[in-house]
Amino acid sequence: MSQQRTERGRGHYIGGEWTDGNGAERRSASDRTRSDAERTFESENPATGETLATFQRGTAADVDAALAAAESAAEAWRSLSYIDRAEYLWDIYHELRDRHDELGEIVSKECGKEISEGKADVTEAWHMVEWAAGNARHPHGDIVPSEIGSKDAYMRRKPRGVVGCITPWNFPVAIPFWHMAIALVEGNTVVWKPAEQTPWCGQIIAEMFEESGIPDGVFNMVQGFGDAGAAIADDERVDTVLFTGSAEVGHEIAGNVGGEPGKLAACEMGGKNGIVITEEADLDIAVHAAIMSSFKTTGQRCVSSERLIVHEDVYDEFKARFVDIAADIAVGDPLEEDTFMGPAIEADHVEKIRGYNELAREEGANVLVDRFELANEEIPDGSEDGHWVGPFVYEIDYESDLRCLNEECFGPHVALIEYSGGIEDAVEIHDDTPYGLAGAIISEDYRQLNYFRDRADLGLAYANLPCIGAEVQLPFGGVKKSGNGYPSAREAIEAVTERTAWTMNNSREIEMAQGLSADIKTTED
Repeated sequence: MSQQRTERGRGHYIGGEWTDGNGAERRSASDRTRSDAERTFESENPATGETLATFQRGTAADVDAALAAAESAAEAWRSLSYIDRAEYLWDIYHELRDRHDELGEIVSKECGKEISEGKADVTEAWHMVEWAAGNARHPHGDIVPSEIGSKDAYMRRKPRGVVGCITPWNFPVAIPFWHMAIALVEGNTVVWKPAEQTPWCGQIIAEMFEESGIPDGVFNMVQGFGDAGAAIADDERVDTVLFTGSAEVGHEIAGNVGGEPGKLAACEMGGKNGIVITEEADLDIAVHAAIMSSFKTTGQRCVSSERLIVHEDVYDEFKARFVDIAADIAVGDPLEEDTFMGPAIEADHVEKIRGYNELAREEGANVLVDRFELANEEIPDGSEDGHWVGPFVYEIDYESDLRCLNEECFGPHVALIEYSGGIEDAVEIHDDTPYGLAGAIISEDYRQLNYFRDRADLGLAYANLPCIGAEVQLPFGGVKKSGNGYPSAREAIEAVTERTAWTMNNSREIEMAQGLSADIKTTED
């Protein structure tokens, strides 16, 4: 991949060309009156506060141009075979692998994840590309028996058309490929808006598609903010919207799309995820899983755990061990291998985390660890302008209507809740949130494990593991406020294709199912 491209453009990739959008003929009057500063935005290193690069901010006119290009390219693209479409992705697969260390470092620089997580983000991306491209050679469709021996019946899928992809900053390489690799192999064209916090990663992915030789207009990228994403989601030319992000935005998209006949939105959103630690738990596993779930990615995963629901018989020991580690978690430079937690993504998010920490106090929390404001010696040299936060751990008596137990903080903000009784009581507490994305149970009793598996309101459930770490070949999504779709692997195919039930008669006579008469009767009869 050429570094020259990244240094040159930092614009949008539309119809096979790089453009800054400033010369678009279809720019609205409001677009034309924007100042130069309003037409651009900066990528910032959250660990240092320094500007990494400046990018063009997409307008409604840029989205319009991208959708026109995608619509124009759709017919030729869908006419290719699955295998021919997948061929364009194999070069990207190899490039993701070959540039693993380099791209992992870029991810860590731009979104603040510690370096092993930055690299894992890239690994997950190539796993998804491998799955989607490899699936092109697998059987597609289902043969279905007919009641009539002379009929063949089967199901066939066809692309929906133009897919709009809106992806988050916390997995800036992996999640775009969750969405786009499958959409493209299934025969759709794509218009993508990366998160405004991670445009550098977006730029590199667009470069990969350009260098793959994919036909003009099949893949399009518009950088920018929520207004560009809304323009994609709301446009009648978009047949499916794939969205991963906040519940507030996702529900707005799903609500708007739901009123448009024939249009579909698959939205994967947030969670107020919990881990149930029963009296039968192995506490070594419990503490390890809870630390991973609560503090990896600085708690900024949709599957991070903010609630630890612990049986009274093991509560004191678990609390002591968990608190001891949380008080000593290594927060620091995300590029250093001995760092466990990097910074928060941006200044506004630091204030959001502060607000939820204060809310917990107001609602009666007993604070066990408060490292929200790190000591000066904990902040890496030269990184005083970074967006640093540390673990915040508290215990609180369970009450159903506590906001701190129901609203997603999206940070290293963790509640310990003591429970008594059986697994039924634990699951009742676990399910008492508006969300239902991910969760885990720690127990050596298989009956407790199975009860949690069958009764917890979740899309992603784990036993004796952290509630993070999904693999690409599994569905990914939740229930209730957490989502209305599973935009990964086989489940994403449901969102980007339409199913046709095809029945063909091999006889020279017409015979109907259910005993329906095929005789034509006239008045002469």
